[in-house]
Amino acid sequence: MAGHSHWSSIKHKKAVADARRGKLFSKLAKNIMVAARTGGGNPADNLRLRYAIEKARAEFMPKDSIERAIKKGTGETGDLDLVELTYEGIGPGGISFILEVLTDNRNRTGGELRSLIEKRGGTLGKSGSVSWKFDRKGVLEVSTETIGEDALFEIATEAGAEDLSIEDDRYRILTGPEDLESVRSRIEEELERRLPKKKKAWGEDDDDESLFLKQELQWISKDDLPVPADKLESVLEFMELVEDHDDVQAVWSDVVIPDEAVRDTSG
Repeated sequence: MAGHSHWSSIKHKKAVADARRGKLFSKLAKNIMVAARTGGGNPADNLRLRYAIEKARAEFMPKDSIERAIKKGTGETGDLDLVELTYEGIGPGGISFILEVLTDNRNRTGGELRSLIEKRGGTLGKSGSVSWKFDRKGVLEVSTETIGEDALFEIATEAGAEDLSIEDDRYRILTGPEDLESVRSRIEEELERRLPKKKKAWGEDDDDESLFLKQELQWISKDDLPVPADKLESVLEFMELVEDHDDVQAVWSDVVIPDEAVRDTSG
């Protein structure tokens, strides 16, 4: 939708204050811990950990903080008691949302989120109450400075991607959820072949920058919901407050917000 943005796109447009960066690092560390716990501490053998580390690097998380999180996850520095939860429901303006959560106390987190959501005119629903409005997709993002659109379209199509679009300064590639790694690997190999000086293979130099700005599974709405002007402020406040909760890792919604509203709130 021209001139509008989804919440997942808005976040990287908005400036991140130093006070919030510490909270962001805490969330990224949790993500790394759980990935290391479930698949081991070697990112070369643990794709989820590899993605978690690259996501942390993209936010300039210090290397020693990443290493501490890995050790915590593998049990080298103590037991890890985190559980993964998903919440879904309806927010102000009738928007549908899905929250991905990591917590060490599901009762506390559930109570806090329910209170936060209900105070702002929303409701938590049962599992499946709104997730049917979304598709689970793999998402890869590449800077538009890396390669031309036609060339990347050819590479992505041959790799098995479902769709390619442009959002601001990045290409957005969609895959089936089970195809994310195979598509990613094939695109990476082809880009490295065409752009040999851009990046070495994973593991040759841990400080190398990934070709991908983002690589993750997302909940993508099947139908976008434009926000009425009189609900815009309450929706933006709701989305920011929910995402700001310490245990919320990701917020997905069917809401689309006018770009000028993003500029107004981030200036």
